[in-house]
Amino acid sequence: MKFSTRQDIEAPIGFVFSRATDFASFERQALRRGVEIERVDENEETCVGLQWSARFSFRGKPRRVQAELTDYEEPHRLFFQSVSGGIEANMEVQLLPLSRQRTRVRLGLTLMPRTLPARLLVQSLKFAKNNLDDRFAKRVKSFGRDVEERYPGKRNISA
Repeated sequence: MKFSTRQDIEAPIGFVFSRATDFASFERQALRRGVEIERVDENEETCVGLQWSARFSFRGKPRRVQAELTDYEEPHRLFFQSVSGGIEANMEVQLLPLSRQRTRVRLGLTLMPRTLPARLLVQSLKFAKNNLDDRFAKRVKSFGRDVEERYPGKRNISA
């Protein structure tokens, strides 16, 4: 099962990349949503090998996810791999400069079930694919708005 979306952001690629790699901020957001998350690695800086362990409830069952940053190309690409039960997931974040002050973010998520229960779960998600696509796109759009608001060189347009 695949999800993908893109968002154009009014900020330079370097600034957008710095926000996309602010993992402490994403960890705080997850905690506010009831996800227990912790860094598992010893790395002080952003690099391949960053790892997280997360626990949360989904559809009434406790879930555990192990995630790792497996590819990192500053300021253009991040690739994460994760495992939760019988589901493997790959997430790719691509940043493309459209101009000096505009960046396109493409985000893709692929879920691959590896067990029968995981296949049943992914199959049930397919019934809600349109709703999930909308929620996925809204999260990325929200990230884009947040980046634009935090960009110190943003243009202030008064109506």
